[in-house]
Amino acid sequence: MSAAKVYFTPVRTAMKRSLVTRAGTLLERAGLADAVAEGDLVAVKLHFGEAGNTGFVHPVYLREVVRRIKAVGGRPFLTDANTLYRGERANAVDHIECALHNGFSYATVEAPIIIADGLDGREAVDVPIEGKHFDSVRIGAAAVHADAMVVVTHVKGHEAAGFGGALKNVGMGLGCRSAKQRMHADFRPEVEESACRSCGRCVTWCPVGAIALGPDRVAVVDYGVCYGCGECVAACPYGAIATQWKTTPDALQEKIAEHAAGALRGKRGKVLYLSFITNVSPDCDCWHFSDAAIVPDIGVLASDDIVAIDQAAYDLVSKAPGLSGTRGESLGTGEDKFAAVSGVDGTHVMRHAEALGLGTRAYELVTVQ
Repeated sequence: MSAAKVYFTPVRTAMKRSLVTRAGTLLERAGLADAVAEGDLVAVKLHFGEAGNTGFVHPVYLREVVRRIKAVGGRPFLTDANTLYRGERANAVDHIECALHNGFSYATVEAPIIIADGLDGREAVDVPIEGKHFDSVRIGAAAVHADAMVVVTHVKGHEAAGFGGALKNVGMGLGCRSAKQRMHADFRPEVEESACRSCGRCVTWCPVGAIALGPDRVAVVDYGVCYGCGECVAACPYGAIATQWKTTPDALQEKIAEHAAGALRGKRGKVLYLSFITNVSPDCDCWHFSDAAIVPDIGVLASDDIVAIDQAAYDLVSKAPGLSGTRGESLGTGEDKFAAVSGVDGTHVMRHAEALGLGTRAYELVTVQ
């Protein structure tokens, strides 16, 4: 596979042009008019940020993305899937409220919000793939049914995956709640008897009938039938079937890549990526805070190749100097900042995604002022 083009605009402007405008220009250079046809329903995948977090991409940039999509005839909507953990975004009502509180109102962005996997995380589609871990993955229905997609990513570190780029934004971000459980652990549901309230919701939700209420009115799992989908974790409102996080960094990254493969299936030539290498925090934006950026703000990337844009972002952060007073302060130019901060090699997801045929790690960086 030949090198992919990755378009780059630095934070500093030599021509007194707004970074907002230049981010939109990057999308056009990456092929927006070819990816979006007249009347296309376009999913704009982003992370709305948790309450208290400030690392997410600012709504003013999303308004520019929306404006550019509309200019080529697309009908954009903002989307993300519900979270596995029980924070501010575990269901569509709380998720949309969190998004509005962080500035993503229609008045600001000029596009509606549609949570990809619906009210409670069950509006998902089983997408067949050929992966190492999965032969099908569950992806939020709104993203699957969209005609095209623009993926807006805030580049940052991640405590479990090492690196949060476009692959994680798409794979983890568009997997429904039960899919997130499957990514985080080889799942075997365990019921905490003292927390079970005999509501029967897990019984109703289980797609294979592996759960029943026992004589003592506590949920009981038949492990001979259970196939580890994680729906019961998403179902239980009392946390009696606990989320499991036991996995290895390599396995987590491979599962993220395989879910990205599912989310992108059937959309060849219909997806563009816009990645912001600004406020590069050491941790995920799912936290209720944002730690100090580990490197100076670098710029924005755009591409039609999800693997290449992640590799370019990773390389640019590695080449940057660590900032004094942050978790990157002792790291010089050329050092792998993400691995140093998290202890995890975050490039494994790119290698697995490349093996799955999602793109190439070889890229040509094209600077646009």
